[in-house]
Amino acid sequence: MQPTQTETSLTFRKLAQRIRVPVGFLLAPLLILAAQPTPRSLLIGAALSLIGLLLRAWASGYLKKNQELTTTGPYAHTRNPLYFGTFIMAAGIAISTDAWWFVALFMALYLLIYVPVMQAEAATLAKLFPHEFALYSQRVPMFVPRLAPYRDEKKLPAQTSERRFALSQYLKHREYQAALGLLLGYAILVAKFFLLQ
Repeated sequence: MQPTQTETSLTFRKLAQRIRVPVGFLLAPLLILAAQPTPRSLLIGAALSLIGLLLRAWASGYLKKNQELTTTGPYAHTRNPLYFGTFIMAAGIAISTDAWWFVALFMALYLLIYVPVMQAEAATLAKLFPHEFALYSQRVPMFVPRLAPYRDEKKLPAQTSERRFALSQYLKHREYQAALGLLLGYAILVAKFFLLQ
């Protein structure tokens, strides 16, 4: 019996969730080999990576995973600010290599793997918060941010409590590890630049 399209889609989403981190580790040696960094590529890439890192830090300070539907802070602009921040940060690293075929490979792999992951997480949120998520997902894009922040008009003013960034959430999610990883990545790229001189 042939699997249905829905079953195939669910299987691919589960596979994408499992392989997203290992694929990153597999790309790391290729990045080092491909890298032909220049001062210009390092500067542009580092600036972009810093924006992505700050977006991830901002998002992690709002997120209470599976406890509540987070719709404030960066989540008022995109349903997946952590993944969007990761994309920007990693794109910066890829640009720093000055190897455009690697940038294209990274973008293709990122979208191939992370779009199904975002869809799987959306399905989970739809089960956990069926009424809130239905309205939220209609108004807020899955990935590319909207400019105007989302507001839930159905909530009464007394029910609306704008949650703020919490350093405790940032630390709980160990988001500082992304900063350490980014520093290591750029240390390797700078070292490669000097080796090529």
